[in-house]
Amino acid sequence: MFLKFLRLEIKSFFRGSSLGINLAMKILRLIGILYFMACLVGGAFGAFFYIQEEIHQDPLKIVSRFMIAAWAVDLILKYIWQEMPTQNIKPFLTLNIPKKTLVNYMFAKTFLSALSWLNSLFFVTFSIIAIFNGYSVVGIMGWFIGISLLFYLNNFINILFNDKETIAIVVGCVIAVIAGLTYYNVIPTLEYSEKVFYSFYDSPYFAVIPAVLFIALWKVCFNHIWNVFYLDEGLEAKKTVGKTENIAFLNKYGAIGTFINNDIKMLKRNKVTKGIVWGSLLFLFYGMLMFTSPIYKTPAMMMFMGLFVTGGFQFLFGQRVPAFDSSYYPLMMTLNVPYKEYLKAKWWLMNIVTGISMILAICYAYFGWEMYLTFLRRESIISG
Repeated sequence: MFLKFLRLEIKSFFRGSSLGINLAMKILRLIGILYFMACLVGGAFGAFFYIQEEIHQDPLKIVSRFMIAAWAVDLILKYIWQEMPTQNIKPFLTLNIPKKTLVNYMFAKTFLSALSWLNSLFFVTFSIIAIFNGYSVVGIMGWFIGISLLFYLNNFINILFNDKETIAIVVGCVIAVIAGLTYYNVIPTLEYSEKVFYSFYDSPYFAVIPAVLFIALWKVCFNHIWNVFYLDEGLEAKKTVGKTENIAFLNKYGAIGTFINNDIKMLKRNKVTKGIVWGSLLFLFYGMLMFTSPIYKTPAMMMFMGLFVTGGFQFLFGQRVPAFDSSYYPLMMTLNVPYKEYLKAKWWLMNIVTGISMILAICYAYFGWEMYLTFLRRESIISG
């Protein structure tokens, strides 16, 4: 049955009206996936031999030491980008197909996502290298199975909490606090990580624990989806009571103020645009790379770094103009609204957010006013 579903999806892709656009996007996505595949395979070789020959330590222990950070990043990425493939399943609910089969197919599709299996390339390559360099085959198999299953658990965690924004924020804050305490050596998180993940190699039978957790979470997620797997309930678009919001002082700026008002509302309500806001905040920390690598301390590279520190919103939001307004864009074009005013509103919004980023980035003045003035010179070039 799973193969029949896959054949139907392939047919729908090639028979769709937007085949050209979809095919181009798929090709670009494939190129990106191939790039990351090469990076992960090469990274496994680099990590093993660099740790062994340059640092002169056990590669398996060092990789296990930082595995908790990789697991947390994997969870965050899956929460942001991975969604349940429900739209293609809806038509099958009216057919004589067991609901159990449909739910299991949805779960299986999440494991076919590049976000799910890409990290396995690093683990597989690293494990093969370790076996050829004298590590125990049984131990490496236990390490590989245990770690892979723990990473696959993120799929189920994402399914359970993907639509629970409050819980996601709490978990994100907890991860940030733990990361901060680890950075300042208050909690030896990396040491705990090394002990836990290396135990899969030292005692391969510990891999049974992730296997049990995997089966248990599969069952929990199955029951969770099963109970709401109906067209008029779990798969129906979420409906909430509409709220009228208005930032009054923007109205005095005419059409520009109205457009900015609408964009601010969208940034507050939509999950994708909320991700852009959070991403813009994360870009503020991009300048920390200056203190970890000497190549970023040249004037040219500092200017380049300033583009990312204060320009995150411009990159993330600006590249989607006017895509965010696509639902009412044809209507807007029929109204007596100057298109120049529409573009000015977007430009002003990006400048306002960039100005806020400049205020927040003043913390870099702690490391030298020259660095902060580099950001200012970058802004004068972009805005001027």
